[in-house]
Amino acid sequence: MNNLLYRTKGDKVIWTIVFFLSAVSLLAVYSSTGSLAYRVYSGHTEYYLFKQLSVLILGLMIIYFAHRVNYTIYSRVAQIGFLISIPLLVYTLAFGSNLNDASRWIRLPVINLTFQTSDIAKLALFMYVSRQLSRKQQVITDFRKGFLPIILPVGIICALIMPANMSTALLLGASCMLLCFIGRVPIKYLMAMVGAVVVLVLLMFLIAKVSGNKGRTETWEKRVESFFSKEDSEVPYQVQQANIAIAGGGTLGKGPGNSTARNFLPHPYSDFIYAIILEEYGIFGAFLVLSAYLLLLLRSIRIFKKCPFAFGAFLALGLSVTLVIQALMHMAVNVHLLPVTGLTLPLVSMGGSSVIFTSLAIGIILSVSRHVEESEGQQVAANVAVAA
Repeated sequence: MNNLLYRTKGDKVIWTIVFFLSAVSLLAVYSSTGSLAYRVYSGHTEYYLFKQLSVLILGLMIIYFAHRVNYTIYSRVAQIGFLISIPLLVYTLAFGSNLNDASRWIRLPVINLTFQTSDIAKLALFMYVSRQLSRKQQVITDFRKGFLPIILPVGIICALIMPANMSTALLLGASCMLLCFIGRVPIKYLMAMVGAVVVLVLLMFLIAKVSGNKGRTETWEKRVESFFSKEDSEVPYQVQQANIAIAGGGTLGKGPGNSTARNFLPHPYSDFIYAIILEEYGIFGAFLVLSAYLLLLLRSIRIFKKCPFAFGAFLALGLSVTLVIQALMHMAVNVHLLPVTGLTLPLVSMGGSSVIFTSLAIGIILSVSRHVEESEGQQVAANVAVAA
């Protein structure tokens, strides 16, 4: 045990955040799934609790082993991951498991396990973009040599994710654009890319209306219309129930396990788990969860500033940015500041593949942090030797 603790390196604050969010996940998932488990599994209300516990333990193991790997290896893995992601996303669109008219999952035939291929694609894309940004710094202002090799992979991955999951595609694209901005990509190129995305999205909606084959565009359109509608009757049911949960929570909440909205709110254990946290732990508890994600971002910015190599700096910051933006968007949807999406709360919402790939991302961030700590330690030792 002592040897394990000795070998555990990296930012201690980030490790603390991981354990805190894992504890929040267990409490919130157990509370939000108790009624569901009782109905489905004949009174076994702890079924989803033990399932989430096993996933979180696996996630902690992934974080530990990923943070022990030298982060430079992820640069070599980035290209392979990116190339694998493309056929996986294409296969998902064509043959993936369908839910609410969206093909987002692949079911593994032997073990009967489903996972979202977009999770693999997000992780691979951030490693690839970080690699390209670090390699193209000398020509980053050149459109053909610097910008295109970075932005084309982003466009390909986002375009393949968008038909089934627009919110994830937009989140991924925005996070990559922010990383490019930090990586000194000229803002005129980024603004041109934003304009191109807006035109393509509008064109997609226009084609869907003209052809009559609306697909997911009809769902997106209804969500946006209901968000801006001033009629109470047009507010989505899940938003109404989330508002009731938040209003009932008050400042300190109803207490663990005392949620009533969980019996009425669709997907209280995933898409609307923050509303359950607000109901049971109040504004104070929800603020602690929000602060944990913001603290993760601040610590990653610290790693970014101290990392001596560009790839590690971009990798740590890029992965943390996408996790925090996803968390903020999830919270904004739960408090009705954004239209309804299917985004989960990283490391808190119930899930398998999402927790696993979030854990891998955090493990990579800690790998960069471990390298920074070792570099600082070597520098201190060298200074002491010179002084002696």
